[in-house]
Amino acid sequence: MIRKLQGKVVSDKMDKTVVVLVTSLKKDSKYKKYYRTTKKFKAHDENNQYHTGDEVVISAVRPLSKDKRWRVSSLISAGKIDTPVIEDDSEEVNSEENK
Repeated sequence: MIRKLQGKVVSDKMDKTVVVLVTSLKKDSKYKKYYRTTKKFKAHDENNQYHTGDEVVISAVRPLSKDKRWRVSSLISAGKIDTPVIEDDSEEVNSEENK
């Protein structure tokens, strides 16, 4: 059986590699409380098609490099694309005309 994990892409700056943040719940042995743990995995992305913010499923494969032992197998949901905010300069132009 192939091990699969679900996580969020936090970096896509490398060529053919994405960094996926996987969050899981663990139970404390003494207090029986659940706590959240996170771990980052480097996963192979052959076509550079996954970007920061995407929710993906990664599956275990043979070692591909020193750090990569995972491959992105599917996309769950695409992340939001952050567009830069362009400030409106019309107020400055109007104030200069009135002088």
